[in-house]
Amino acid sequence: MFSKNQNTKKSGQTGLTPLFDFNEEKQRTAEKRASVTKTVPQEPMSVTELTLRLKELIELNFSNIEVIGQISNLTQPRSGHVYLMLKDEESQLPAVIWKSTVAKLRFKIKDGLEVICRGRLDVYPPQGKYQMIVSELEPKGIGSLELAFRQLYDKLAATGIFETRHKKPLPKVIQNVALITSPSGAAIRDFLQVLGRRTKRVNVLIIPVRVQGGGAAQEIAGAVQTVHRIALQQPIDCIVVTRGGGSREDLWAFNEEVLVQSIAASTIPVISGVGHEIDVTLCDLAADVRALTPSEAAERIAPEDAELSRNLLQTQRQLDDLLEKRLRFCRDRLLFLEKQSALVLPERIIENRRRAVDLFEERLERSIDYRIQNFAQKFSKTAAALDALSPLSILARGYSLTETENGRRIQNINEVQNGDSIRTRLANGILKSVITKIE
Repeated sequence: MFSKNQNTKKSGQTGLTPLFDFNEEKQRTAEKRASVTKTVPQEPMSVTELTLRLKELIELNFSNIEVIGQISNLTQPRSGHVYLMLKDEESQLPAVIWKSTVAKLRFKIKDGLEVICRGRLDVYPPQGKYQMIVSELEPKGIGSLELAFRQLYDKLAATGIFETRHKKPLPKVIQNVALITSPSGAAIRDFLQVLGRRTKRVNVLIIPVRVQGGGAAQEIAGAVQTVHRIALQQPIDCIVVTRGGGSREDLWAFNEEVLVQSIAASTIPVISGVGHEIDVTLCDLAADVRALTPSEAAERIAPEDAELSRNLLQTQRQLDDLLEKRLRFCRDRLLFLEKQSALVLPERIIENRRRAVDLFEERLERSIDYRIQNFAQKFSKTAAALDALSPLSILARGYSLTETENGRRIQNINEVQNGDSIRTRLANGILKSVITKIE
């Protein structure tokens, strides 16, 4: 929890006194004891008097210290102050961060986070307790800005704000650009110079803003909203948010949530060109297009006019070649058709078709005659077979057939009685008679 000799060099660099330097502490402790011995009266002291003397002693000797520890028991009441416990494997130290200091923190503090605290020791007489008043706080092993960057990235990434599916494509032809940047920085000069060399066809609307410092992120986010209001009156093809390089602290405005959310919510495509190639901000990740530098942002907006001319000339040549090939093909096809007999002697085709029809007619007539003869022969054979089986053929040989009046054939004398009418069928007619006697 307390810094030792290994932190002496670091404390010297920051202007802070290490909590324990054992080479000097022995002498200082002896001097303090001697001083206390001289000033302490012989009569008994009250608890308050002793506490105040200890408070003066502690605050005087521990007014500028640096402590490493792990945060635990973190609480933040409505007052805005933060109360916590700094601990290591063997000890713990109460600490408080006043509301004004909390407001300056870039990252979110939480239990379990190992931090380096700078500040002073303070004694609270009513409870006789000492605590550390923290004036500066940073994560151990990583800068506060880096931790804040990672925390905000994780928070926003969980919402899908950086996903490719949310990116809007740039228009194929860009004529009107809204440039949000500092009017006095190098970024605006680089952007306009590169754009001016490449093309004269793009109109640039400059929205001046501060690009670093307190309130810069809110100002840039407001400028994005201003561009959307302007777009209701005149066309804006894309927005460019840019600034030159700088330290992580200088570029921090482009890592604040208010600006990142504003860029992600823009209905107009946004190009982010912040810093140098190695600089990556959350605005770069949320924008539809990331340019490595302000100059590259200008290159993304418009291709070079000379390059466009070369592309147009090449396209024209390709079209000419395609048209020439198409004309040659059509000409060859026309010549081929001109030689076809259908176009040269169309009446010959009609004659050939007529001959073919006549031929089909002859074949059809022969086929019909053949089928009729075939069916006639089959019919004759069938009729002869039926005639041979017919009872009339038997009658023609001298036989007769006797039936009742209703046509029932009589095969036995028991089937009739005297007085019944019967019919006798001969080969050439029918005889009707009445039975007078049955023998």
